Amino acid sequence: MTLTLSQVLGIILTVAAVVAVTFLVLFLNQLRRTAREGEKTLVKAQETMDGLKEIEVKINAGLDNAGEVLAASKRAVTGLSGITYFLTSRIIRPSARFWPFLFPLLSFGLHQMKRKKEKKDG
Repeated sequence: MTLTLSQVLGIILTVAAVVAVTFLVLFLNQLRRTAREGEKTLVKAQETMDGLKEIEVKINAGLDNAGEVLAASKRAVTGLSGITYFLTSRIIRPSARFWPFLFPLLSFGLHQMKRKKEKKDG
């Protein structure tokens, strides 16, 4: 039994169609699995983004508090600067000419106070 040309071509076309359909079915099956995995990933990404939004709200609240602390610190430093300027320009510099006399007197006074305390304790 010999096969005619049209029978051989029919067999080849049938095999080619079966291979093409098999490939198409495998491809669509893989595509469906990939779509499911992609959907799971998107759900996890959405959950992560929701968590990040909560963290962002907390960070913004913390930054607002930090801004208030910085403003208070700035006011404190400004006040301290004013006090320091007043002390140096109005008290320490004008009294600098009396320091050579004041330091020995203070040292002597402290020494006397220590001696009195030692007498009380001893």
